[in-house]
Amino acid sequence: MNNAYQTIKPQDAYKQLQNDTDTILIDVRSDMEFLMVGHPVGAIHIAWIDYPDWDVNKNFTSEVKKLLLGRQMNSTKKIKIFLICRSTNRSKAAADCLSLAGIKSIYVINGGFEGKLDQKHHRSVAEGWRYENLPWEQC
Repeated sequence: MNNAYQTIKPQDAYKQLQNDTDTILIDVRSDMEFLMVGHPVGAIHIAWIDYPDWDVNKNFTSEVKKLLLGRQMNSTKKIKIFLICRSTNRSKAAADCLSLAGIKSIYVINGGFEGKLDQKHHRSVAEGWRYENLPWEQC
């Protein structure tokens, strides 16, 4: 299957989010990651998978559609969706699912929030939202 989404650099995503009200950022990580590790400022949280069973959220697509419907009522443009997870794996799976449901204009943020593990098993050292020093917060 061809990717039904595009990728975007964290810096480019941030710029678009600042300048385009028809763009939304959805953090698809688990509740605990979103709260304890931190998340981009302004991100909307809709978990792709979550504890206790770590199953795919059966309501994921409907939650995103509901969010889009609310945004589209106040916009004349097509809404762009930016997805972010820890390193991009879950974002890609979520993007594929949304695409199969007929949703368009989906972007996966390269490197996610923390990026891939380096040789010393550390994150945020080579790629991702935090590596690029973009605004984030922790609850």
